[in-house]
Amino acid sequence: EAPINAIWEGSGNVQALDLLRAMAKTPAVLDAWFAELMKAKGYSPVLDQAIVALKDGFSDLSEIEYRARVLTEQLALTMQAALLVQAGNNSLADAFIASRLGGSVERNYGTLPRGLDLSALLQRANPMA
Repeated sequence: EAPINAIWEGSGNVQALDLLRAMAKTPAVLDAWFAELMKAKGYSPVLDQAIVALKDGFSDLSEIEYRARVLTEQLALTMQAALLVQAGNNSLADAFIASRLGGSVERNYGTLPRGLDLSALLQRANPMA
């Protein structure tokens, strides 16, 4: 059924519905998720604010179905940022946070704000250069 549901509903909607099902079946799943996010607390004010905003998004469950896609996206982005922080590559974590969670979020691939350590990113992408 899953492949057919993705076609009917759209992959983003299926992910959002999966989130709602997981929350209904195991309410503690969000506590575990936020515990993992909190391991990166204090690294970046932008990430910290994104985590607070995400947590606030779950505080009001009215119309959660309407907001489920946005919440699912924010769950993914904040977790990616938290895992990058925990991995210890500051240049990569900074670039991800600035480009995906910052105030001027650009969705075009490769669009980054000024002021990032691009040489470190390029070196990571091509260590032989």
